[in-house]
Amino acid sequence: MGNNRIMLNEAVKFHGHLGPYLVLGILAGELAIKKLGCKKHFGLMVKVRGATKKPKSCLVDGLQLSTGATYGKGNIHKLDGRKIKIEFCNSNNNKKFILRFRESLIQRLEETKTHRDSELLAKRLYKTDSHKLFNLTPNT
Repeated sequence: MGNNRIMLNEAVKFHGHLGPYLVLGILAGELAIKKLGCKKHFGLMVKVRGATKKPKSCLVDGLQLSTGATYGKGNIHKLDGRKIKIEFCNSNNNKKFILRFRESLIQRLEETKTHRDSELLAKRLYKTDSHKLFNLTPNT
């Protein structure tokens, strides 16, 4: 874990509770910043599909925390979609990629029923290598 890592207690303070979608947003955003080599806050555009209702919409708070993209700056957008799909774009060079949840992750999320199970899963996901959770595809 690097020094720039969003800590769970900061995320909970911002979002209000700990859950897997919050953590997945943090991990996805951290991966995007690293992969695109862009700066937080103004260096990227984020489009999130399929996360319009709770608990999936909690993903958006994790993305805002980790990328610095916000609704106020207009560089994050939440759109309808059947499945979660996040498009990240480096604002300076237009380099893009799309992130989707791996099928194994979707299954784990669907099996989580109680608030306690959600918190435990969130803590486990936080320690998981992002490449085990997400599929990435270039979007040119």
